[in-house]
Amino acid sequence: MIRVVLPFQLRMLAGAIDGEVTLAVDGPVTQSSILDALESRYPMLCGTIRDHATRKRRPLVRFYVGNQDVTHDAPDAPLPAAVASGAVPFNIVGAIAGG
Repeated sequence: MIRVVLPFQLRMLAGAIDGEVTLAVDGPVTQSSILDALESRYPMLCGTIRDHATRKRRPLVRFYVGNQDVTHDAPDAPLPAAVASGAVPFNIVGAIAGG
C-alpha cells in the first residue's frame, strides 16, 4: 500500500481525512499512478492537484519523497522503491505564494 500525505485543505475537501491516506496502485508506482488512484478514491479532489483537461500538476503544488523534491521529475518516472513498499510516504504539499 502506498502512503500519501495531503495538505490540510485537501484532507478537509476529501472528507476530513485524518493523517495519511493509503492507496493501492496498479502497475508501476509513479506520480501519475498515485494521483490516478487518489482521484479515483476521492473524486472531489479531481482538478485540485492537477488540471482536469491537461492532467498537468497545478503550479502551486509540490511533491516530495522524504526530503527530496520530485515535483519536476517526469510524471511517469518510477518513484523510489521506499514509496512503493510503503516505507516512505508520497507527500503532496501546497506551496505558499505572496509577499
